[in-house]
Order: sequence, then C-alpha cells, then structure tokens
Amino acid sequence: MTEHTGKSPEQLERLRRRAAFLRELEEAKALRDRIAPRRARVRRIRAAMRRATYHH
Repeated sequence: MTEHTGKSPEQLERLRRRAAFLRELEEAKALRDRIAPRRARVRRIRAAMRRATYHH
C-alpha cells in the first residue's frame, strides 16, 4: 500500500474503509453480472450510449 505522508490516523482509517467498500462494490457488481448476464449487457449498452451522447 502506498504511504500517506501527513495524514492523521482517522484519515488513513477512512481511506482504508473506502478502499474496502469499493472492493466489495466491485465484487457485488461482478456477482450480479454473472447472475443476470442479459441485464448486465443491457446496463453496459445503456452506459455506453450515455457516454456517447454526453456533450460538454
């Protein structure tokens, strides 16, 4: 893990909790995609369409 210089123990603990949460979220998404592949494909297509039609 990278060293966080100048961070308080509270900040480090918050970063660790956030990293664990994001890992669990990714695992949950992967599990959901395995369980419902058609729904996952539709979700990916819709996300791609949103990216393609978003204008700055």
